Amino acid sequence: MARTAHRGRTPRAGRTARIGRTGRPGWFARRRRGTPRERRIAPLGLRTRLIAAFLLVAAVSAVSTAALTYQQARNAVLKQSQDTAVSTLRDLMEAQPVSLPMDQEQLDRLVSELAKRGKPHPWNVFAEYGRLRASSNGSPTSTVVTDRLRRQVTAHPHGAFQRVTDADGDPYLAVGMPAVFRANDARPPTGLVVFATMPLSGERTTVQAMVEAAQRGAVPGLAAAVIPALLAARSVLRPVRDMRRAAQKMGRGRLDTRIEVRGADELAGLARTFNDTARALEASVAELRDAETRARRFASDVSHELRTPLAGMLAVTEVLDEEAAGLDADTAAALRLISAETGKLAVLVEDLMEISRFDARAAELNLDEVDVAEAVRKTLERRHWDDARVVTDLPRDARARLDPRRFDVVLANLVGNALRHGGAPVRVTVRTLPRPGGPRLVVEVADSGPGIAPEVLPHIFDRFFKADAARTRSAGSGLGLAITLENVRLHGGTLEARNGPAGGAVFTLDMPLEADA
Repeated sequence: MARTAHRGRTPRAGRTARIGRTGRPGWFARRRRGTPRERRIAPLGLRTRLIAAFLLVAAVSAVSTAALTYQQARNAVLKQSQDTAVSTLRDLMEAQPVSLPMDQEQLDRLVSELAKRGKPHPWNVFAEYGRLRASSNGSPTSTVVTDRLRRQVTAHPHGAFQRVTDADGDPYLAVGMPAVFRANDARPPTGLVVFATMPLSGERTTVQAMVEAAQRGAVPGLAAAVIPALLAARSVLRPVRDMRRAAQKMGRGRLDTRIEVRGADELAGLARTFNDTARALEASVAELRDAETRARRFASDVSHELRTPLAGMLAVTEVLDEEAAGLDADTAAALRLISAETGKLAVLVEDLMEISRFDARAAELNLDEVDVAEAVRKTLERRHWDDARVVTDLPRDARARLDPRRFDVVLANLVGNALRHGGAPVRVTVRTLPRPGGPRLVVEVADSGPGIAPEVLPHIFDRFFKADAARTRSAGSGLGLAITLENVRLHGGTLEARNGPAGGAVFTLDMPLEADA
């Protein structure tokens, strides 16, 4: 007579096996699906990014909590079923008397008795004794009882269990328990092994219900997280919006703009820093404006004060020029030098007065409707440039509303600059072009010189700027092109300098045909 072992192997959760024709993984096995994709993320606003980050943290926390809860709950459900099944089979084996050797009838009766008392669910029982086989469902073998489980039962006299998935994808618990002699501590096997298979469909349904409950609860949770996300985004973005509006006001020249400081966090510190910077910038700009005003006033005052003595000096030099022919050569050369330098000084004073009027915004336009071609010809005739040195391409019946005196100054400075620094012939081209904002007058002055050095181009309209060795050194004041640019801007136009494709400097004047007074 032999009895089953009074103690079975301690069940462990999480063991899986893959069997069946399809070779599908066990139901409880974890799988990873899909491959990562690279997606182009469009730039998003700060509000959207803050809300997305808040929701992402909430989602990660919810998923992590749900995953841990699911893992613990699943293991608890499975462990309870496994412990119940193993304990029940062990108790039944111990309580069932077995006579050795066994025949087929005894084996069938043993299987029938064990199958009636399955817990926690009804189970199928299979028994193996030598070459004898018996089962409670009429099939001598089961695909759920694997070779691995048989090896474990043979190696462990306390029994073993295994969670497997059959060919149809249904989960099962298979428990193997050997019958052993209890005569001594060695517990030798009797050769009888009993296997019980129990479906885990109820446990799977329970676990799926937990997953579905977690999924249903995640959506309202994320929706509820939107409210604190919006509140957090608002508290962060409000100081940012205030700062943006303040920066825009400062960009428009309102340097007295300040931001209201709320709280004592990092954004409040940033607002204080902005206010301190704005206050320092306002003081610096005020100081610079005062210095600029004083400099302009000084230049204007000096220019006005020099006009009276210069007028007398010019009158005297004219008389001396007339008498220079009757003097000796050295004296005559000295008189002519004084006369030339006095003339340059007079030109410089006039240029300084003109640029001072622009700085003081006192320059005005006296508009009149003029024939552009006729105005160009008169400008060239007054300077005696109506010879082969200047070539013109003028349209017929092109009329524009502009200031004749200032247009004369602009054209004279451009042509004179081209003759002095570029070289003849100088081509003056005048065109009228239709534009979306109204018709435009385009005047192009191109010389035949070496062109403008690339390092000189950005500074060509700067005040008192003299070209380098690439051009002949100017004897003028260095204000001619600056005054020209101011006159063009006063008409609402633009003036650009570049090098032509075949060499030579090209100045392009673009201004409306109807200038505003």
